[in-house]
Amino acid sequence: MIILYLLLLTAGVGLFALSYLALFRLAALLRRRYPQHWQVIVEADRGKPSAWRTWVRMQQVVRSPALPALGDPDINRWSSVWRYSPWLGWISWLAALSMRLMLR
Repeated sequence: MIILYLLLLTAGVGLFALSYLALFRLAALLRRRYPQHWQVIVEADRGKPSAWRTWVRMQQVVRSPALPALGDPDINRWSSVWRYSPWLGWISWLAALSMRLMLR
């Protein structure tokens, strides 16, 4: 039982890390395959561009219907990974928590 508990905790951490990796992978694919779309994300409305603004804009782009409209299977796959891995991470952490509470 302790091994299952540790596996669930580790899976949760791995899935949360995977969601961050997916966002960086999406950015790399957009930068390489669609430089004109990437330029829109990077350009600052006002002031000088910063990493924080790029991160926030990337979050908005991934949530929008713009990425599936590109029709790129790699981008769609990484977008799905970004969308579902935190949910699976929370499920695995809650399963580990429930195991711990039930085994008291």
